[in-house]
Amino acid sequence: MRLSSTHSSTVLSCDKDSDESKIGKVKHSDSAIISPSSQLLIPIVNGYFPVLSVRPKVAELAFHVFSRSLHPELYTIHKSRRIERSAYEAQIDITNCGHVITWTSGGVILCEVATSAHQPLPKRRCLLSKPLKGSRTERAKCRGDVGYRTHFQLEPVEPELFRMVQKQLGQGPTAGLMHTFDASGRMALGALSYINVEARRRSMLVQAIHTFPDDYAIVKVESLFSLAPETETV
Repeated sequence: MRLSSTHSSTVLSCDKDSDESKIGKVKHSDSAIISPSSQLLIPIVNGYFPVLSVRPKVAELAFHVFSRSLHPELYTIHKSRRIERSAYEAQIDITNCGHVITWTSGGVILCEVATSAHQPLPKRRCLLSKPLKGSRTERAKCRGDVGYRTHFQLEPVEPELFRMVQKQLGQGPTAGLMHTFDASGRMALGALSYINVEARRRSMLVQAIHTFPDDYAIVKVESLFSLAPETETV
């Protein structure tokens, strides 16, 4: 995966986080919402969006970026890692649908979500909402010295190559987050999610791989959250 290789590119903008997007419960008074991808009416239970518990089909994937945090009740978390540096903090979650990365620095929040297009999510402070198809590069110009760029792609592969990649990921040593899902029943292989994080003093590089055995497809995401280099004082 390379951030420079792009078939489509977009520049986004984000502002400093407001009080309403601080970490905490995000409750909604409506009784239902419309799923943007399917136009289905989805009920809200006890004031909260329902959680999808099934791994989505690869054709139903979507990629979102928010300038706010999302409440963890919106998704099922299988593995998590917390990263704290002097200049930023981050929460990395492997979910049933993909992943959620919440990165915070100086009141600016960026939240990257790879999930099902049917997953109900808030519309407010959404910087990006795209179907996860093909190969695409996105950038965000944030307030202050915060920068964000990502490259994501969906890659259908031959069954033999898919099994080889799945085996290498599942059996090889890893210092990152990894979760293997139960097989769907139609396929003997269960889906796998792997996230590697390189956390430096003023930047964080995240590489994520999600496999979809039923479709013989692999999703790759590489995202860079960064702060501008510190200026030297004379």
